[in-house]
Amino acid sequence: MDDQTRIEIEAAAFRRLRQHLMEDRQDVQNIDMMNLAGFCRNCLSRWYQEAANEKGIEMGKEEAREVYYGMPYSEWKDKFQTEAGPDKQAAFEKSFKENVTDKG
Repeated sequence: MDDQTRIEIEAAAFRRLRQHLMEDRQDVQNIDMMNLAGFCRNCLSRWYQEAANEKGIEMGKEEAREVYYGMPYSEWKDKFQTEAGPDKQAAFEKSFKENVTDKG
């Protein structure tokens, strides 16, 4: 497989993952994703931002989230985010530290 085809297939898989998380499974909470998988929609938007920045495209956190979420993040939270209990919040703190916080 040539590089261009591989890139196109990877991009299509990313778009399908985004569709799944943003349209098909809006019920799945970011905190549950982070606690189970070590990443969430916010991580995906951050990775999008980092990739844009690496290409010389200036993009901030909120702009990347709006691109990924298809709306301002505050609007997404109002529509779809539910309260997380203390157990989920504690698990999130651990997962965030292990998967997101700079370790070095």
